[in-house]
Amino acid sequence: MIKKLGLAILCATSAFAMHNVSLDINNKDIEIGARLDMGQFNDSVEPDTVFLGGKFLHGDKDHGDLAKSEDYAELNFLMQREIESIGLNIGLGVKFNYVKDFSSVPLGAEIVYKLPFEDVMPMRVGGSFYYAPQVLTMQDGENYLEYRFEFDVEVISNAHVFVGYRNIDVNYDTKHGGDKNYNSSGYLGFKFAF
Repeated sequence: MIKKLGLAILCATSAFAMHNVSLDINNKDIEIGARLDMGQFNDSVEPDTVFLGGKFLHGDKDHGDLAKSEDYAELNFLMQREIESIGLNIGLGVKFNYVKDFSSVPLGAEIVYKLPFEDVMPMRVGGSFYYAPQVLTMQDGENYLEYRFEFDVEVISNAHVFVGYRNIDVNYDTKHGGDKNYNSSGYLGFKFAF
């Protein structure tokens, strides 16, 4: 099922001229993501500044506090700005996510720094932080917290390999289980830009 879904998403992304498609895995989890660069479709939007995307994560129960493996899905929107003089991208975003009996609309920030080895091999380090307080959390949820760190190397033009760490907390209200860590794990992945 997961393999078929992954292939379907990869096929669909090429049909819609995606800005990038990514896949990351570890020994128990698989995550598939895609982001559309809205500047490719609208001349009034500057390229690489406004993104619309989605992610699907099949997280294993061994990497979190949930009693069984549950699937996580999100839709996301990001606006970013590049500060070329120092090789920094800063973005502000919003997501809508869902995992069993929990959904939220977290707000957050993303940052990517291009290391000064661009002539040898382009490398980047980055991170993101998203949070939804109780007022932005629905169903049985109380709050949401996610943070990630990644190190990325552009091995071939528009083809990246990366390693990272993610932590996703889906905190339920007290009567539905209390604070839960959905996934806390390292991963290895690749990303293609179009």
